[in-house]
Order: sequence, then structure tokens, then C-alpha cells
Amino acid sequence: MVDQAQPKSLGSDHPDASFVEGNAGGESRFPPRGRPVIRGINRIGLWSLYMKEVRRFLKVQTQTIWAPAVTTVLFLVIFSVALGRGGREVLGVNFPTFVAPGLIAMAMMQNAFANSSFSLLSGKIQGTIIDLLMPPLSEGELMCGIVGAAMTRAVAVGFVVAGAMMLYPGVSLAMAHPWAVMWFGLMGAMMLALLGLLASIWAEKFDHNAAVTNFVVAPLAMLSGTFYVIDRLAPAFQAVSRANPFFYVISGFRYGFLGRSDIGDAAAVTMAALGLFALNAVLAFATYRILKSGWKIKN
Repeated sequence: MVDQAQPKSLGSDHPDASFVEGNAGGESRFPPRGRPVIRGINRIGLWSLYMKEVRRFLKVQTQTIWAPAVTTVLFLVIFSVALGRGGREVLGVNFPTFVAPGLIAMAMMQNAFANSSFSLLSGKIQGTIIDLLMPPLSEGELMCGIVGAAMTRAVAVGFVVAGAMMLYPGVSLAMAHPWAVMWFGLMGAMMLALLGLLASIWAEKFDHNAAVTNFVVAPLAMLSGTFYVIDRLAPAFQAVSRANPFFYVISGFRYGFLGRSDIGDAAAVTMAALGLFALNAVLAFATYRILKSGWKIKN
């Protein structure tokens, strides 16, 4: 006659001992189903996503950071030769010094858009978007990681472009109001990073993203007063320019270097700074709600 096997007891040092003892008492060491394990901000996950996005553009930094500097300096050379001959001055400074801050801000905004507009779109096209949706990251953390990396690229491009322009003859980048340089530079980068994220959510192929770049971002950037002051435009075109948020970024950024701007006096520049903050808050809320709904991402 074979004896029935007795249930094996677990020692106190067994890895499942605490789980069994907890079940014996009617309690489990695991949280109930549906209760989140990570409460508050998932700092490790957010930092990991941010570093992933930063390393992505650093791997091709020749294209993402150094190439914009070459392109922007070429803009400076062409427009300085075409419009800055004969010692022409704008806002009390020579033309290269006038146009340089606008070119720096324009390069920062365009690269912030390019970085954030690629993240979700490449995942949707390559079928790897699950790598962004499956980790325990909230919609706000996902947005902050992508937008933060885009702003980091914008700042890096801004420093490189500024360094290249300082080598150009006649360009002075002495800052009259450093706070305006920092504020308008970061607000402009954030605005385009949020727009790029919205574009990547909407787009279904790279052609859609290119259409937004070519027909929305590029015209707004070129018609933002980068190469001229709007006082010389007709009243109707001045009104159109003042409705362009890029104009306030470019002019506010230029105010930080020159101490002068076609926005107006210091009070007008301060109002423009607050207006950009409000616009970014609206864009961030809209982006968060769209990510929360899962539109074109989870369905």
C-alpha cells in the first residue's frame, strides 16, 4: 500500500512563504486588482523615455544638430549680402546682428517640431508604438518625455547655431535681457514641440507630417518677422503678422539680445511672454486630452 504524499511545507526562507502565509490569513501581499502599484509620478519611466528620445537624435547628431547650424548660417550669408549691403541698420544695429537672433529662434522651433513629430509617427508606421503604450506611463508622462526631449534638441541646436553665428563678421550676440532670451526660446520650443506631437498623433504616414511642415510650420516661420520689421508692411499684413504666434517668439527672442523689438515697449514684451505661456498651456491641455482619448493611437 502506497502512502499518499503529504503536502510539502514551505520553510520560512522560501520565496513564496510570505505569500502563502498571507493567504492563510485571508490577506495577500499583492495590492488588489485595479489598484495602481505606481502612485504619483513614475520618475524612472519618465526619465527612461526622455533619455530614449534624447539618445535617438544624438545618434544622428550630424543631421539633427550640426546640419541646422550650416543651413542657418547660409540663410544669414544670403540675406546679409542681399539686404544688408551699404551698412544698412535695423532697430539701431547692423543687419547681420538684427537677423541673427531670429534665425536662432527659427532653427530652435523647427527642430523641436521635427523631433516630437517623429516619435509617435515612426512607431505607428513601423508597428512599434506598443513600446510607448505598454510601459506604466500616464498620458501626461508620455507627453512630458517627448516634449522635454524635443526642447532639449532645440536648446542644443540654439547653442550650436549661436556659436556658428558668432564667427560671422559683424554679428554681435551680446544679451541685453537674458530672461527674454531664455523665456521666449523655451516657450517657442515648447510650442512647436506640442504642435509636433499633435501632428504625429494625426498623421498616418510621413507625407502627412511633411505637409504640416511645408504648409504650416515653414510659412509661419518665414513670415514671422525674422528678416524684417513689420512696421514696413501694409496695415493688413501687420495685422496678419500680429496674429502669428511665431512673430512673438522671434521678436521677443530678439528683444533679449538687442533690447528693442517691433512688439513694442517692455510692457508689450511682457504681455507677449504671458500670452505665449497661456497658449502653451492650452496646447498642452489639448494634447493631453487627445492622448487620453487614444485617438489614432489605440484604435
